[in-house]
Amino acid sequence: MMTYYFYDLETSGFRARQARIMQFAGQRTDTSLKPIGEPDNFLVKLTEDVLPEPDAVLVHGITPQTARADGISEAEFARRLTRDIAKEDTVFIGFNNIRFDDEFIRFTLWRNFHDAYEWQWQGHTSRWDLLDATRMTRALRPAGIQWPFDAEGRPANRLELLAAVNKLDHTVAHDALSDVRAMIALAQLLRRQQSKLFDYLLKLRDKNKVRALVEKGDPLVYSSGRYPAEFEKTTVAVIVAPTEGNRGALMYDLRVDPTPYLKLDAAELVSRWQDRSEEAEYFPVKKLGYSRCPAVAPLSVLDADSQQRLKLDLKLVQSNLKKLRAAKDFGEKLLAALEIMQPPSQTEMVIEQSQVDELLYEGFVSRADQLKMGVVRAADAETIAKLALDFEDERLKLLFPLYKARNFAKSLTSAEREAWANFKHQKLLQGSEQGTLAGYLKRIEELAKRPNLSAHDKHLLKELELYGQALGPVE
Repeated sequence: MMTYYFYDLETSGFRARQARIMQFAGQRTDTSLKPIGEPDNFLVKLTEDVLPEPDAVLVHGITPQTARADGISEAEFARRLTRDIAKEDTVFIGFNNIRFDDEFIRFTLWRNFHDAYEWQWQGHTSRWDLLDATRMTRALRPAGIQWPFDAEGRPANRLELLAAVNKLDHTVAHDALSDVRAMIALAQLLRRQQSKLFDYLLKLRDKNKVRALVEKGDPLVYSSGRYPAEFEKTTVAVIVAPTEGNRGALMYDLRVDPTPYLKLDAAELVSRWQDRSEEAEYFPVKKLGYSRCPAVAPLSVLDADSQQRLKLDLKLVQSNLKKLRAAKDFGEKLLAALEIMQPPSQTEMVIEQSQVDELLYEGFVSRADQLKMGVVRAADAETIAKLALDFEDERLKLLFPLYKARNFAKSLTSAEREAWANFKHQKLLQGSEQGTLAGYLKRIEELAKRPNLSAHDKHLLKELELYGQALGPVE
C-alpha cells in the first residue's frame, strides 16, 4: 500500500558536501494525507572533525552540544532511514528536498557505507518536491489559497510565510518537525483547493512521464526557482537539446528572443551562462532533470487569467519558437558550452583523505565493494576492530578509517587514534579558512557585533564559542 513520508532537516551548514544533518523529522501519511502513527524526530551528533556554520545555528537554534548530548550517531541515523523509514511503496515528500535535503542525506549515506540512492527507488519508493508544485499552483491555479509576499513586496513561497497567511499548523519555523507538520497542512490545502493540478504534478515524480512530455518537443509551461519572481517563477520553455545520458534536457525560455544567442559560439555562451554579476543579462537556458520532479505542463493549462497573471504573450512565444527551430546547431553549441563548464570526471584522480567525504559523485561503487560495504554496516564495536577489507575503490579505503573513528572510537588502536588526531588537526587547523577553527571563531566574533542581537542568539553564539574552544587551540 502506497504511503507518503513528509520529511525535513536542520543542518550544520548550507553545503551538503561539507555540512552535516543535525535534526531529522518525518511523518508518514496515507494517500489522503492523513497522518499514520507517531512522527520521527531525532537529533544527529556532530563528530569531532566538523564545525557547524554559526549562521546556520542562529537559524535553527540547535547547538552542537545539544546534538551530541541528545542525538544519535550518523551511522545510526543511516540505519534507521534505510531500515525503518524507507519502506516499500513510500513516496518521500519535502519542501525543496530535491535541491537541499536529499543531497545532505545522500552524502550522509555515502560517509556511512550505505548506497546513496536506493532509499528513493528500491521497493517502489519514489520522491516528490512540494516547492515547485506550490510555485505552479500559484502561477496557474491560485484560487482558494492565500499567497504571501516578502518584505519588499515580491511574491514569496517560503513555507513559514505560506503557513502564516493560510493559518496552517506551524508553531516553530526552522524546527524540522514543525516544518513537516506545516508541509502536510500545505499539501492538504493544495489538494483541497486544486486537486486536479496537485494529482497531475504528483504523477511527474515518474521520470519516464517527464521525459515523454519534454521530448515530444512542444512548448511547455515550466515553473522553477530559476525563473524570475515577477513572472511567478513560471515561463514557457522548450527542449533545445538532451543532456548527457538522456537524463534530462536543456530548456530555452521562450519569453526571450533567441536571435542574439544563436550567433554566439560555445565559449561565448559559457561566458554568458556563468556571468553572475549584477549587470549580467538573464540567460534563458536551464537544465531540466527528468528524475528531479520538475513542474511542467502542456500549454493547454494556460487560461486567459494565467496568461495575464504571468505576462505571457503567446504570439511572441510562437515567434521566438520559430526563430529557435530555424537554428539547427544551437543545441550542439549549448552542449559544447556545458561540457566546457562541466568537464567529465577524470578516470584517474589523486584522492586525499581530507576530501573523501565529498567524493560521492566521482563514480559508482562496484558490486564487489557494495558487498563489503554491507559487511561494514553490519559490524558492531567488537567486530569492526577486526575488519580488514580490501576495497577496490580508493575512496572507500580512505573512508573506512574515518567511519571507524567517528562511530567506534573505543575500537581504535593507538596508531589509529594518532591518525585520527592528525586528521582532525589538519582539517580544523590547517584546512581552508572557512572550515578551520580560526575562521569559525572569527565568524562568531563578527556575528556577536551585530546590533539588536536577542538574548537567545547571544547564548547560541557563546555556546558555539565554547564548543570551538573545547576542540583545540587556534594556531
